[in-house]
Amino acid sequence: MAAISRCLANGSLSPLSSPTNKHLRSRLRILSSAVRSSVDSNKINLSCSDLSKWNSSGLSIDERWRERRRDETAGVVQCSAGLEGIGERVARQRGGVAISERAKVVAMMALVMLLCNADRVVMSVAVVPLAAQYGWSSSFVGIVQSSFLWGYVISSMVGGTLADRYGGKRVMACAAALWSLATFLTPLAAHKSTAALLAVRALFGLAEGVAFPTMSTFLPRWFPTHERATAVGISMAGFHLGNVISFLATPIIMSSIGINGTFAFFASLGYAWLCVWLLFISNEPHDSPHISQAELELIQAGRTESKSKSNKFPSLKLLMSKIQMWAIVVANVVNNWGYFVLLSWMPVYFKTVYDVNLKQAAWFSAIPWAVMALSGYVAGASADFLIKSGFSVTLVRKIVQSIGFVGPGVALLCLSFAKTPAVAALLMTIALSLSSFSQAGYFCNVQDVAPKYAGSLHGITNGIGTVAAIISTIGTGYFVQWLGSFQAFLTLTAVLYFSATVFYNLYATGDLIFS
Repeated sequence: MAAISRCLANGSLSPLSSPTNKHLRSRLRILSSAVRSSVDSNKINLSCSDLSKWNSSGLSIDERWRERRRDETAGVVQCSAGLEGIGERVARQRGGVAISERAKVVAMMALVMLLCNADRVVMSVAVVPLAAQYGWSSSFVGIVQSSFLWGYVISSMVGGTLADRYGGKRVMACAAALWSLATFLTPLAAHKSTAALLAVRALFGLAEGVAFPTMSTFLPRWFPTHERATAVGISMAGFHLGNVISFLATPIIMSSIGINGTFAFFASLGYAWLCVWLLFISNEPHDSPHISQAELELIQAGRTESKSKSNKFPSLKLLMSKIQMWAIVVANVVNNWGYFVLLSWMPVYFKTVYDVNLKQAAWFSAIPWAVMALSGYVAGASADFLIKSGFSVTLVRKIVQSIGFVGPGVALLCLSFAKTPAVAALLMTIALSLSSFSQAGYFCNVQDVAPKYAGSLHGITNGIGTVAAIISTIGTGYFVQWLGSFQAFLTLTAVLYFSATVFYNLYATGDLIFS
């Protein structure tokens, strides 16, 4: 920078000429080189008097430089993850607006997770008129609902490995294309035969099974450790909003364009998302043509890198020999058990127990998921805040996971005392909103213990959890048919929640296990 060079040459910065301030003189020369291009491009003029004032202010030269640059250029507003929120890093430069690539990535991830769940819920709502049309029993409805999980359990185990090997962008794109196709084919298959319907639903689950493992692989590539739970919280907020939108919109769309048109509408949204994803999202931050150097350095500095150079995946025997992995597996099993019971049976529950019509059942079913979307973000942001405040990762994971299990367990037990659908909806809301804290618990815990194999390990643990979801979804149908009541199965689910809380607190860890 010419201004600094002139002042050094003519002695205007006399205090820096003393031997005791040689290091400050050196700092000026380094600063001269480092900021030349930035000053020229922004037309910031520095005088010798400016530099003299900087020297006498007590602040370091680079601090004063940054202060001056903020004053004479357009302001910068930056909020990273945590309680400030991802997605608000907006830089106003020369009258323009630039949104961080991390914000774009998490927005697109939240949107695809929204569609992922919305396409599931379409069937949960449509199964009521379909069952009436084709004369399905409660037990067969449970089989139809669980058929989604037949394919899901397979792909969830291999989906993470595929994402680790081929990249999250490509795997998520293929998955969205396939599950959108299966969504479109579902009512056509139901009309053809029950076998065709079960096959298409299994295909649908096969495609959607890779979504969570892929998200678990993709987000850590784009977000530093202290932003990760918030990124997961935002993505999962999209997932839960998919419940809300689909529960509310499906009965309305169905009454306007029929069952076939409803499934076709949601399928078309998936292909619209796919076009944007392929055009604007990169698999790795360093592959993005739009990312700034500052953002790239922030991401790279905050990553938890494995020290091992080996790409060999740990053996199954080694994985299962670690009690810390069993803590994650047990948490996943119980979380999936409770989640899929509520997801698959909530509209049927309100219609059967409280005799409300389909649109009313949709409203009562949607409210809990809406609150869950918000509470999931709060859980992630709070966990990140605690970690940045100095609490150990292990302690934070145990705290939020305890909330995510004890809260729903108590709420489900209280359902037996609910006399109106409004009270039942309130208890369901409490159960689901608190269960979302698991997203910042066991879900992120996989990335803590094995960041290098996060996708694969999440796929394995989620695959085991999906088996539990199949049992709970079918089991609910048989319990209702045999006992004529939902409460017995909900009580069993609450007991599992409490048991898993104890196990997780005893054995879970946030430390690196597999490097």
